[in-house]
Amino acid sequence: MVILGIDPGYGILGFGVIETDGIHHKAIAYGAIETPKLSRFPMRLKYIGDQIDGLITHYKPDAVAVEELFFQNNAKTAIMVAEARGVVLYVAESKAVPLFEYTPMQIKQATTGYGRAEKHQIQEMVKMLLGLTKIPKPDDAADALAVAITHAQTNPKLGNFGVK
Repeated sequence: MVILGIDPGYGILGFGVIETDGIHHKAIAYGAIETPKLSRFPMRLKYIGDQIDGLITHYKPDAVAVEELFFQNNAKTAIMVAEARGVVLYVAESKAVPLFEYTPMQIKQATTGYGRAEKHQIQEMVKMLLGLTKIPKPDDAADALAVAITHAQTNPKLGNFGVK
């Protein structure tokens, strides 16, 4: 099974693609989508949508896993991230890829076994679980891989593991 994990954002959006049999996970690709800072916000949203569409077209994931938002102190930032997240949800649904959402606590629990783990603990576990030599950069990519791992470890019965 191939899973595309997404760490939502509008300036930087992390993505991670893993292949899994439900037990063993392998990183296929990861990185960040950075929107042009000087572009109008609607153009940044379009750019995100186009890039997510391209990732889905290229990697053909069996599932897309997206981190749910947590409340931020800055309401304007939270709204903008929510709008970017909405674009991701729309594109995944329009491409008919099964979509799953996970809270930050679920992601921490699934990757580290502790729902209140620190960011560096999650990053170390992502590195270990994927057999990488170093922590994925930028942090948004490591977070997105953690979302994909969460789906793989939370839903081992979903999909046709080992088919792709």
